[in-house]
Amino acid sequence: MPKANCTAPAINVKESDKAYTVELAAPGMKKEDFNVHINDEGNLIIKMESKNEKKEEDKNTRYLRREFSYSKFEQTLILPDDVKKEEISAKVEHGVLTVELPKLVEEKVKLSRQIDIA
Repeated sequence: MPKANCTAPAINVKESDKAYTVELAAPGMKKEDFNVHINDEGNLIIKMESKNEKKEEDKNTRYLRREFSYSKFEQTLILPDDVKKEEISAKVEHGVLTVELPKLVEEKVKLSRQIDIA
């Protein structure tokens, strides 16, 4: 009987001064199993899909057994206004998908001036 993996992977979101970082646990997954994109509304879409088929044959009884393993996941993240959408990057390493969301850096203008006393 086919087994379906219905559990959602764990997601971490970190924030630093320069970027947001999204980490998604995906043990055994390869970069080809992921699709990361921004939709028309400016939201980040993370899709993950993996299909595995294992075959075992017992030579004594001539029985063929198949196991199907199918995992599918999709997550939509609403991005903050301060994300540079054209500079978003992603990588898969050691079973973790990491998406870097660089922040827009606003130059703070120093308002230093002399006040005249009347």
